[in-house]
Amino acid sequence: MLNPLYRRATFTLGAPTVAYLPPDSGYEVAFAGRSNAGKSSAINSITGQKALARVSKTPGRTQHINFFELEANLDPTLNQGRRLVDLPGYGYAKVAHSVKEQWQAALEEYLNTRQSLQGLMIVMDIRHPLTPFDQQMLDTCHHAHLPTHILLTKADKLSKGAAGATLQQVRRTLTERYQTEKLIPPFRGGGALAHPAPEATPSPPEDDAPLPTVQLFSALRGIGIEDAHRKLDEWLKLPTPSDPDAINT
Repeated sequence: MLNPLYRRATFTLGAPTVAYLPPDSGYEVAFAGRSNAGKSSAINSITGQKALARVSKTPGRTQHINFFELEANLDPTLNQGRRLVDLPGYGYAKVAHSVKEQWQAALEEYLNTRQSLQGLMIVMDIRHPLTPFDQQMLDTCHHAHLPTHILLTKADKLSKGAAGATLQQVRRTLTERYQTEKLIPPFRGGGALAHPAPEATPSPPEDDAPLPTVQLFSALRGIGIEDAHRKLDEWLKLPTPSDPDAINT
């Protein structure tokens, strides 16, 4: 069942740089993904709202770090706020190089310094999962010990069997990549999301780095919304009912 807090989510701030972020208190979960992967549609379906996040046919329209408050009536200084965060898309964005550089700098600082950030939902088109850009984002989160959960969106575009096979293949790839090695962070001078490294450099294993989890998702058909809610409830420290079908991690 959808926690009523999600339906009460409201847009509160669009930060062009980290200098404009709200106070670093409470709990927040961010959404990231390649442009045109369905990130805005996922946020809207998860919150049960049609137009909370802007859906556009033009990739790269999200140019700020957008915050949606779940408890807008609470004093933000009370360390009780809970927020969803929509990060700028990466990959296909047809924007000026200077704007991309600004996004990259803001994203790097946000992911590495934001204390209230509890986890990152990475949105991937199930027909094109684990692109080099996605892998760079996963590597960064792994190095930062930031929990990540992947939404394989547009699952309705594949048959049930094909979608299930893709899900299992992504799980195997994540297990092989992150249970056996730790990767040096991809964010380096010049912006790794603009020019992802062809290969990550392995370093000694790090046992306490969380393994990414993954699920099927379709905003159009409502596939996986309850699973996404359970993960969000966990990260945002919200009470959830006992459910034997909890997310398989």
